[in-house]
Parts: sequence; structure tokens; C-alpha cells
Amino acid sequence: MSRNLIILLHGVGSSGADLAPLGDLWRQKLPDTDFVAPDAPLAFGPGPGRQWFSINGVTEANRSQRVAAARADFDRLLGDLSAAAALSDRLDRVALVGFSQGSIMALDALVSGRWPVAGILAFSGRLASPLPWTPSLATKLLLIHGSVDPVIPSRESDAARTLLSQAGVSVDLRILPGVGHTISGEGAALGGDFLSGLF
Repeated sequence: MSRNLIILLHGVGSSGADLAPLGDLWRQKLPDTDFVAPDAPLAFGPGPGRQWFSINGVTEANRSQRVAAARADFDRLLGDLSAAAALSDRLDRVALVGFSQGSIMALDALVSGRWPVAGILAFSGRLASPLPWTPSLATKLLLIHGSVDPVIPSRESDAARTLLSQAGVSVDLRILPGVGHTISGEGAALGGDFLSGLF
């Protein structure tokens, strides 16, 4: 029997290694699950780390175009990881976990309908995908956001919940008081509970 797969998607200027400890934390609750934390395909120009799309000169007006342009590399990477796990035709055994820009890409995978996975856990993200939206209604979604996030305000996750609920997605939102642009212990615990209920 194939194991489940959870793919961890890091933020700008980071790497897969930075999110990999989440897999160690959640493995006890998900013993039949493999965790992979790939590096994003693009170098982060100003410093070390990687990114899913360039934030140089990014604006509200052009962000959705950059997300769309990043889809080919993103899909190739997720396709390779799913195939390696023998789950290309069993996406109901796959979940995505994103942080910041990784969450933007995970939400795009959902709303575009390209990746009908079992669930998506999005920390500190925003919905920045171009229309039209054709989300997989079988995918469960949990948004977690710190109330004092100075990088991506929590109102972005609040707006995403409203829009995705209207689109028929099963979505829950947890705003964590006093938490900034990070994955807190409470957030990690909530995320682990969510993921353990998917498979």
C-alpha cells in the first residue's frame, strides 16, 4: 500500500531545509506519511535561498501574472515528487503545506484546479491567483495567520477564506493573536491536527 505524501513549500529567501523540521514534528501523528521539502526553482537575487517567483518590483497589479508564470516549474516539481511516491494518479493521498510565498503557490494550485490534493495547509499566505478560479471542491483547506504579521497582513487570509468559501471550498481560518510572520508552536500543532485528519 502506498504511503501518503506531504509536500512542504517554503517562503522567499528560504529553502526546503528550513521547513523540513515540520515533518519531524508531525511524523508521530502521521506514521504512514512521507514528507518532502523541495527547494523552489529560482535563486533569490538579493541573498541566499530560493523563491517560487521573483519579488523584485512585484506589485498588487502584477503579482497574479508572476504566480501564473511560475506554474510550469511548480507543476514540474510537484509532478516529479508525486511520481517518485507512486501517487501521480492518487492525489487524494497528497497534501501541500505552504508558508508565505509557498502558501501563495499552494493556494494557486488549488484555485486553478491543477492539483486536486486531499488538503492544503497555508501559513501566512494570500490568494494572488489570476481568474478564472476552478478549485477542486474535494480539497480541504486550513489557513493559519498571525494577527501581527508585518509582511503579509492577516486580512489576506481572511479575504481568501471569504472568496474560497463563496467558491465552494471547504475552508477554515485560524488567526493567532500576537503572532508575526512565522509558524508558531500553536500554529504547527493546529496544522498537525488538520493534516492527520486528511488521510
